[in-house]
Amino acid sequence: MDNRRKKLLYRACHRGIKEMDLIFSAFCERELSGLNEVELGQFEALLEIPDQDLYAWITGAEAVPEQYRNGLLNRLRASPPMAELATS
Repeated sequence: MDNRRKKLLYRACHRGIKEMDLIFSAFCERELSGLNEVELGQFEALLEIPDQDLYAWITGAEAVPEQYRNGLLNRLRASPPMAELATS
């Protein structure tokens, strides 16, 4: 794994709230190594969002602002553990 991805993995898995750690760690385990440069930039931008806002977007409690609507966020929302929550 390259340094950029290592830093992103660390940042993603050491958030402020445990729920976001779990969501991001599961996503990174499956997706991080395959992200292209554009997606890495999108992921970096998501990591700048406060946990409460991002959690509300991912869970569907709040609408996602236009500038953050992309395939990466859609995959994050559809991936376990979020997909498991949606079916329970």
